[in-house]
Amino acid sequence: MVRKKITACVTAKGQITIPLEIRTKLGLRQGDRVEFLTEHGRTTLRPARAEPNPFEPYIGALGTFEGGVEEINAWVRELREAEGD
Repeated sequence: MVRKKITACVTAKGQITIPLEIRTKLGLRQGDRVEFLTEHGRTTLRPARAEPNPFEPYIGALGTFEGGVEEINAWVRELREAEGD
């Protein structure tokens, strides 16, 4: 592994500009979020990863509503009416 040292200056507000070479290597664009991961005495900068969706395993479990939004709304109305009985 080739090691390369690139430095950046920390401003009074604690901000840094990520050098272009690093932004390019990480695929970072304006507005992207980054995360700092600290483990075993090392800190790593990487693109922020979205938290896993806790509902992912259940996607599609109920099937689809072929009638789209109208069918979904009718189903919800039926549920609400059944609760009022």
